[in-house]
Amino acid sequence: MMTPRVAAIHDMSGFGRCSLTVAIPILSAMGVQCCPLPTAFLSTHTGGFEGFTFLDMTDEMSKVADHWASLGLTFQAVYSGFLGSERQIGVVENFICRFRGPDTVVVVDPVMGDYGRVYQTYTAAMCSGMARLAELADVITPNLTEAALLLGQPYETLPAGEAGLREITERLSLGGRRSVVLTGASLAPGRTGAVCFDARTGKTEAVQTAYVAHEFHGTGDVFSSVLTGALVRGESLSSAAGEAAGELPAVLLQKRRAALLPGILIPADDHGMAVLPQIEDAGIRRDRIGQVLLQREVMIRIGVVRAEGQQLPDHARVHLRMGLRAACTSSGRPICA
Repeated sequence: MMTPRVAAIHDMSGFGRCSLTVAIPILSAMGVQCCPLPTAFLSTHTGGFEGFTFLDMTDEMSKVADHWASLGLTFQAVYSGFLGSERQIGVVENFICRFRGPDTVVVVDPVMGDYGRVYQTYTAAMCSGMARLAELADVITPNLTEAALLLGQPYETLPAGEAGLREITERLSLGGRRSVVLTGASLAPGRTGAVCFDARTGKTEAVQTAYVAHEFHGTGDVFSSVLTGALVRGESLSSAAGEAAGELPAVLLQKRRAALLPGILIPADDHGMAVLPQIEDAGIRRDRIGQVLLQREVMIRIGVVRAEGQQLPDHARVHLRMGLRAACTSSGRPICA
């Protein structure tokens, strides 16, 4: 069985837990080949940093698409996020039309802002173009700020409460033509998650998990990456959203496993590292150029380890919620040997 492929059209930040730096390991851990198409390279992400460098990759994107087309590559999903320029919107639109097959799912994460504010590199024209790009999507994953921008109304005027969140989600569906996963949707104190409209069923459902009272950049990127991977594996929209917003306990990473398949390390916070994945019974095989491939059905675990390889105590947990906000409450150092 061919490993499913996802064309991931995002930026790459040298420092920061977001965009391609999380999409690649997450999709890979889910048994999906992630084919990155960088939109820009930044020294850091734009949240809270000043003086960051920004390299626009617009001129290279069409060249990459041309080469992929010459190879006859096909994708089970096209997944776009942060765009680096207004011109890129047309490039991504062309890419979707060019590579979209009858079974290709197009996921657009309309990255534009958060907390009621538009990101520094986005102009009004780019926001309008993002709304146009989102019309090509099978699934969109806006947060509340992006929902307001897509709907063309002030953030402060969005309706509140469960009924209001359902109204926003259904309005974003373009009359039921596209699926919507509205992230950062809280239906009760101490809870957060997403409200989902499934265009296939016409149903609106909510998925909720415990709220972590801390700000993390890149949660939306991780959430959408898990969602995309789950959709490619054939899960329903609500099931995929539930997986993306779910919670897994910490587990022990065994050194012998890590030596066989080095873990992908995602910083959890200043005190620990999330190890992704610990893979059990993966059924390893290799493709024609020797690259290690994993069968689709693998057991993936999230964990945090100490330097000596001991399991963390029960109170030290890694939480996979709303974009893999991996939060560790006990100090530890990563092992990958």
